[in-house]
Amino acid sequence: MTPQLGKRVVLVETVVRALYPVMLLGAAWLWYRGHNAPGGGFVGALMAVSGTAAYALVFGVGAARSRIPLGPLGMSALGLALAAGSGLPALLSGSPFLTHPWAKLSLGLTTIPVSSVMVFDLGVMLCVWGALAGFCLRLLEDDE
Repeated sequence: MTPQLGKRVVLVETVVRALYPVMLLGAAWLWYRGHNAPGGGFVGALMAVSGTAAYALVFGVGAARSRIPLGPLGMSALGLALAAGSGLPALLSGSPFLTHPWAKLSLGLTTIPVSSVMVFDLGVMLCVWGALAGFCLRLLEDDE
């Protein structure tokens, strides 16, 4: 049942059910693209939160909360740990904290640049997604 509308709207449920994974893939693409261009973890998190909020509006807060790995607080904590931990390789190599080393990862036909910046951006994404999703879900709980 669609909690916010009081009755089922099958078309809306179908669209949101199909759009949710697409939004998460888009968020992952923004995260990956952002370590070397505008975008990154914060923008990717905003897209993921949008998907979570849409899912909550259609299927309810409990259903949306169950789709967040580790829950909002756990996701934020993991993100914070990843972002902070991404600076440790630099300290171990004698460089200033958050100096990010780069490498090339060969994937057969292509190579992609990888860096600990990606871990930092992933941490930002998880932290922001968890915090904002928790905030949105809490606001929506009051409406139910």
